[in-house]
Amino acid sequence: MPGGPPGLKTLRNYHREWLAKDVVAGIVLSTLLVPQGMAYAELAGLPAITGLYTSVLCLLAYAVAGPSRILVLGPDSSLGPMIAATVLPLVAAEGDSARAVALASVLALMVGAITLVAGVARLGFVADLISKPTMIGYMNGLALTILIGQLPKLFGFSTDADGLIEECEAFVRALADGAAVPAAVAVGVGCIAVILLLQRLLPKVPAVLVTVVLAIAASVVLGLKDHGVRTVGTLPEGLPPLTVPDVRWDDLGPLFVGALGIALVSLADTISNASAFAARQGQEVRGNDEMIAIGTANAAAGLFQGFPVSTSGSRTAVAERAGARTQLTGVVGATLIVLMLVLLPGLFRDLPQPTLAAVVVTASLSLADAKGTARLWRQRKTEFLLCIAAFLGVALLGVLPGIAVAVGLSILNVFRRAWWPYSTVLGRVPGLAGYHDVRSYPRAEELPGLVILRFDAPLFFANAKSFRDEVLRCTRTEPPPRCVLIAAEPVTDVDTTAADVLEELDEALQNKGIDLVFAELKDPVRQKVERYGLTRAFDPGHFFPTVESAVEGFRRGSGARWTATRRQPEE
Repeated sequence: MPGGPPGLKTLRNYHREWLAKDVVAGIVLSTLLVPQGMAYAELAGLPAITGLYTSVLCLLAYAVAGPSRILVLGPDSSLGPMIAATVLPLVAAEGDSARAVALASVLALMVGAITLVAGVARLGFVADLISKPTMIGYMNGLALTILIGQLPKLFGFSTDADGLIEECEAFVRALADGAAVPAAVAVGVGCIAVILLLQRLLPKVPAVLVTVVLAIAASVVLGLKDHGVRTVGTLPEGLPPLTVPDVRWDDLGPLFVGALGIALVSLADTISNASAFAARQGQEVRGNDEMIAIGTANAAAGLFQGFPVSTSGSRTAVAERAGARTQLTGVVGATLIVLMLVLLPGLFRDLPQPTLAAVVVTASLSLADAKGTARLWRQRKTEFLLCIAAFLGVALLGVLPGIAVAVGLSILNVFRRAWWPYSTVLGRVPGLAGYHDVRSYPRAEELPGLVILRFDAPLFFANAKSFRDEVLRCTRTEPPPRCVLIAAEPVTDVDTTAADVLEELDEALQNKGIDLVFAELKDPVRQKVERYGLTRAFDPGHFFPTVESAVEGFRRGSGARWTATRRQPEE
């Protein structure tokens, strides 16, 4: 980072009038960081205290390295299930929380290394590997997975099950066996209701904080522990020392696979949040710098018994509404958490566990995008099916396989579009300049003997035969055309396989007395065509600078006149 870290630049240009707003925003933010940090740590299968350690370190690291002035990092509901899916299978036999923390810390270090390398190598485009429809499906599946996974905790008991279907079955069996704790159910459901109502009716009120305060008060006044409700208990005092986590060599492979998925989701989340908040503040997004900052934050968390982090749209929105101007807001929030751990470690000892489950459940509801899913159904059925496939991948296969499914579907969708691109015949529309799709203008005029074909994709090995078949289809008319003109402006590339197919196609058409000509072929593509030797097989007169010049040349040579085709529009 030329000129020093972004945090140092912000400090040099800091305005005194920002201080009060940053401090107030930091105080407001800390009220959200503490309960969410603990809740998301338990969602990841880790002790609640690790969520606070993680929050402190990532906030401080991003304040130094982060290019965004107000973006807030921390434990995230979308990463929690991915961390649990990676770490818990490795500690299942031992059930050792210290080992789970060490594994999660290594995971954070790996995520930090991956994102740092990606940022230095300027690989910001990697975050685009998940398309919007597949991301919606993935998040919907994640929301359902989180919701089902939190139900036992919400009802005051625990189950030993893995996978969405098994968890549903175990939950129903436990309910049938009378495992639910009535007081816990009342607390959990009540907390969900309070959070949702406050978010809807009083959006400026910190709903999570109010709910936590009410839950602690109810726990003390009503003696909920005596009614079977589990509480958080007293947290360890102070912060952990700098720690190099100790894990087995055979753990590194599974951890690295999980780290790749977590890094991808974290980057996609970070870039989207950074773009949204930068646009609102008139700032420019520096994607590669964001990746370096996220990597730094994850590495810092990993060295102090933390776990992987991402940006949070909800916490950033809270900081923005509270008037945050710089990353000093995060520093203030981190400082208050440290003071709480040092001076008041027992502050949350009476917080009911169902309240933390309620915080996670309401967060999971915000991950789901029912409106976006319905919009896909209305607008494009193929992308709706991609969304559903990604949803099923998460719900049925698991969180980590689900992200692989989402990425794979996104890549396959790109390949599908390139393999079977849109192609159409063009015609002249009176009163409109240029040549237009006869499907959109079924009464467009055509020149008898000439077919103008547009193929909307680069020509490469996967679609070369589709292009050939489309051209040949256009020649199966009575009488056959004398010329097929390719409007080649959308053809951005021609590979060697496509070049061979073009040569064979030209020879087949010449044998039928049909010319194959090209118009508006881009210079880089034309140079490749020449390098492949196609200009020796094609008549140089078959390449035209514009469609208009090619059409005019055919019209003069044939004497053909424009004729309305009266084509039927295709479904």
